[in-house]
Amino acid sequence: MNTDFIKYQAQTSPHPLGLEISYAKGSYIYTTDGQKYLDFVAGVSACTLGHQPQRVNQAIKAQLDKYSHVMVYGEYAQSPAVEYCKLLASLLPDSLNKTYLVNSGTEAIEGALKLARRVTGRSQLISCHNAYHGNTMGSLSLMGYEPRKQAFRPLLPDVDFITFNNEADLEKITTKTAAILVETIQGGAGFIEPKNDFLKKVRARCTAMGALLILDEIQPGFGRTGKLFGFQNYDILPDVVVMGKGMASGMPVGAFTASAARMDLLQDNPKLGHITTFGGHPVIASACLATLQELTQTDLIQKTLEKEKLFRYLLVHPLIKEVRGKGLMLAIMTPSEAVTNEVILKCQDKGLILFWLLFEPCAIRITPPLTISEEEIREGCAIIKQVLDNMVG
Repeated sequence: MNTDFIKYQAQTSPHPLGLEISYAKGSYIYTTDGQKYLDFVAGVSACTLGHQPQRVNQAIKAQLDKYSHVMVYGEYAQSPAVEYCKLLASLLPDSLNKTYLVNSGTEAIEGALKLARRVTGRSQLISCHNAYHGNTMGSLSLMGYEPRKQAFRPLLPDVDFITFNNEADLEKITTKTAAILVETIQGGAGFIEPKNDFLKKVRARCTAMGALLILDEIQPGFGRTGKLFGFQNYDILPDVVVMGKGMASGMPVGAFTASAARMDLLQDNPKLGHITTFGGHPVIASACLATLQELTQTDLIQKTLEKEKLFRYLLVHPLIKEVRGKGLMLAIMTPSEAVTNEVILKCQDKGLILFWLLFEPCAIRITPPLTISEEEIREGCAIIKQVLDNMVG
């Protein structure tokens, strides 16, 4: 492992995987020692169009030749950001028509929480147990996993939690609630889908109590579940949609979208209700625009469901308890944390990149680029089954 990487770059865990990257192309990552790895993770759901997508790279290079950062967000009209927000509005329900561009998913969560308090004049915020919405202090406060939070307390007050898919818990949403923040499909918890019209029931309770429904689409968004956004699979309309990860094909970005009437409240009383220097950066916005154009002008989104069927057909094994998720947001569930760890590490040794989920130790993440081919799916699944067979044998 690169010793300078360990010595000079702050780490997030005691045991980083440590691959030293040379270049990446399509569905593959290549390391400095000449090894080739099939990527079933896509930068943790970020590289929607694979590595080095031509259309996105061309848009980035073209914008670099015009201008880069010129002014803090919201002061100058910069065509990549304007065109992107306009296209996004045309693809969303009519009431989700104004977008605030920021630098990451967690910053988008922060902005959405502030907006909810500004709209309602209330303070209480609700999230779900085992929810993950980011790691800044506000987002961390809405994380439903105490072992990751305890060392950083005190966090935001007036925060409560419900259990995803537990209808009885919806009584916690009251006239004191500013908003409930829910992942459309729970990510870190194990790619858990809503059941029995749970999201519709959350929507109804929010409407009755005058609370906002904020949907976290940071992982499901941008085609990964067979629709542009995950909530479009469940026939509901949120008040605020939060996005990030896959929206710029691996470039750093986030956004939150609401109605113009609500979003405009951040302009005054107080002015600068939310502000960012680099949000809406023209180079990043160009990548966002090219990504969204590629997704909506091709059949990539529709094909995610066909590719899901292929994964489910191939991933049958005594050590696979189930495959959770939707589209190309899938999780293999194994009998134990030990099995999960061994599969991920041994598959890497054989040239396949898999990864963990945050709060579910038995889960193996499969979130490949939407551009992954049928042949590549078969290649990766064969490696997984070979590793599993060796564990059984």
